[in-house]
Amino acid sequence: MAQQKKSRRAVLAGLGAVAAAGALGTRITHAQETAFKPALHPEDAWLSAMPGTHRIILDVTTPEHVPDAIRFVGNLFTGHKSGYGVEESALAIVVCFRHSATAYGYADAIWAKHGKLIDGKADPVPTAHPFNGPGRTQLTDLAKRGVQFMVCGTASRGLAGRIAGQGGDTDAVMKDMAANLIPSARIVPAGVIGVTHAQERGFALLYVG
Repeated sequence: MAQQKKSRRAVLAGLGAVAAAGALGTRITHAQETAFKPALHPEDAWLSAMPGTHRIILDVTTPEHVPDAIRFVGNLFTGHKSGYGVEESALAIVVCFRHSATAYGYADAIWAKHGKLIDGKADPVPTAHPFNGPGRTQLTDLAKRGVQFMVCGTASRGLAGRIAGQGGDTDAVMKDMAANLIPSARIVPAGVIGVTHAQERGFALLYVG
């Protein structure tokens, strides 16, 4: 009788183990089937095409943090070289100008025409890009080192609307702005989209402020 009870317990234990394994296998299979894969859009293919084994995007939203972004990019180049022996060519770096920093994605011509509307609080009112004008070409220098720039299209259109004024031709202003970007810059539909899509393509996010 004791032997029969042992046998029944062994059978029940075995069935339990099989059931548990089956459930675990189902969960693993289900997890594998539902693993998240981002939708990669052809409009963002330029991000993947950037050469480099380290990929970073700097998210800049305010004018006062533009100098920090320039310094941080320099630190990324210098620190990788001195600490890891990594050459600049191995870094894929993108700087996104969005929100109230959007105007910094545009070149001198836009600042010369519309400096008062871009930064009316400055004294004197800027007539050239503060970080890419005569004698101060930090952004152009970064572009020469392989850095690329995103410019928020949504905020740009808001700026174009302010420049055009009520009843003005916002589209014409936008066209002029698009023709006067800083080197290695492109307009994306919205900076927030550009930053998130870059992360989906393997870029590490560095929020600058």
